[in-house]
Amino acid sequence: MAMSAEGAVMPNKENPLMKESNKLDTLATIIEMEAFNLPSPHITPKEMLQLRNIIMEKVAVEQVDGVVITHGTDTLEETAYFLELTTNLAIPIVLTGAMRSSNELGADGIYNLMEAVRVAVDDEARDKGVLVVMNDEVHLAINTTKTSTSSVNTFQSPQYGPLGLITKSRILFHHAPIRRQYVDVHHLTKRVAMLKVYAGMEVDLLDVVLACQYDGVVLEGLGQGNVPPAVVKGIESLIERGIPVVLVSRCFNGIAEGVYGYVGGGKMLEDLGAIFATGINGQKARLKLLIGLNKAGTPLDLKEFFL
Repeated sequence: MAMSAEGAVMPNKENPLMKESNKLDTLATIIEMEAFNLPSPHITPKEMLQLRNIIMEKVAVEQVDGVVITHGTDTLEETAYFLELTTNLAIPIVLTGAMRSSNELGADGIYNLMEAVRVAVDDEARDKGVLVVMNDEVHLAINTTKTSTSSVNTFQSPQYGPLGLITKSRILFHHAPIRRQYVDVHHLTKRVAMLKVYAGMEVDLLDVVLACQYDGVVLEGLGQGNVPPAVVKGIESLIERGIPVVLVSRCFNGIAEGVYGYVGGGKMLEDLGAIFATGINGQKARLKLLIGLNKAGTPLDLKEFFL
């Protein structure tokens, strides 16, 4: 991608990062391919599934020790989490990007790419799931999120911190995931909406979800997963029609739980059949519900899936 003085971002015929392969050859034998060349706001679950299929096919055919994906940062965390749930490989899958374009001072794209390759070939990166490498840090896809619109330090893992640190000479991993989830997905035909809950929210937004025939909805609730009283009837209507409603918190830290029993409180919603997602934000909960609803074969127990 290249950015003009007017702010237009235009896809190039050739990804500029691919011109740097001669520098990367000192780290690994690189097999280059371009899945697609899109600004990250244009990425949808369709492209995420396509990327997943490319990885699985490539690993099945060739001796691959790791995968590095360059990705725009706006939706990088969502693609990373999608791949975390839909791949079950021991080899590292590493996503990286740039917060400063190649025509800006302090451009970080090539630096992050070099570090991502270093992580991908590191033996200790195996069996840790999908990783995000930016700004000398390694993060788990399940934990990391974009926290700043412009800082090179934008990717953080609230509550958990980075999985590892990258120095000039080595990569220092200091914890690892205790479990991973894998879902077999071949097609994406179901649709999931996501709404942020706010003070005074009215039920008509959930009526729209129902009218538009979404297959599920994620609500970023207040506090530990609460909603205004007016919204309760809409949640109840969706659940009665077999449309799952998943609650997360709109707060940056902490998890949503069914605690309060008043009208609109999380405990009341849980009793109605709402599902509480543990430890992930709204955009990841949406992808998780989407993947769960599109699972091939036997349907998932969604409540168990979100624990």
